[in-house]
Amino acid sequence: MKLVVVSAGLSVPSSTRLLGDRLAAAVGRAAEVDVQVVELRELAVEIAQNFTNGFPGRALAAAQEAVAGADGLIVVTPVFSASYSGLFKSFFDVLEPEALAGKPVLIAATGGSARHSLVLEHALRPLFAYLKAVVVPTGVYAASEDWGAEGLDGRIERAAGELAALMAGLSAGRGPRAVRADSFSAVVPFEEQLAALRPTG
Repeated sequence: MKLVVVSAGLSVPSSTRLLGDRLAAAVGRAAEVDVQVVELRELAVEIAQNFTNGFPGRALAAAQEAVAGADGLIVVTPVFSASYSGLFKSFFDVLEPEALAGKPVLIAATGGSARHSLVLEHALRPLFAYLKAVVVPTGVYAASEDWGAEGLDGRIERAAGELAALMAGLSAGRGPRAVRADSFSAVVPFEEQLAALRPTG
């Protein structure tokens, strides 16, 4: 299965990229995946040009293709002004409208304070629901004080396990219902999809 990590971190090194890498490694412990990382920092100019001329550059087109062809996504953004970054939103604005329909997505964010942790629920989850993705129940937010703390590892493992199970179920076509690209109402609750993956005998 192909797992793509979309990181909107701006600095080098980046705590946003670090969180994405830790989440990808945790998914890799739960399922066999090939991981590809899309660094939006490197695509900033091509994303801006896409808005003005309507055509993606070579690197942006490759990133769009990778995301559209993935079995699952991990998306990670730093928090700016209590929401996702403009670069993060701009990348998803230049994807094809149905590129994420029915695709399992794990949402994550980094910030300087735990006060911004609700960005997962009031910004990221609605965005990917609108894009018709299947967002796993557990999102992961990492504030500065969370690095090295016990709770972060637990959230990473729980979210990664949910994504791995959903990717495996949809990839094998064993979910209780197919997720249609043209109907958000066809998205099956995550609990039902997990139940369908459990052995019956």
